[in-house]
Amino acid sequence: MVRGFLCQTEGQGLVEYGLLLMLVMVVIVAVLTVIGGKVSTMYSSINSGFTQ
Repeated sequence: MVRGFLCQTEGQGLVEYGLLLMLVMVVIVAVLTVIGGKVSTMYSSINSGFTQ
């Protein structure tokens, strides 16, 4: 029973999906970090246009 539990590979696909999801999240965070300042500046200029 213990040997059968240790030799199972069914969870391998789930781990691969988890790693892929983590890679996608890292890319999204990196893109938002790079673009975040520009978007913030754009929204600030739009907001100041409304208040004038």
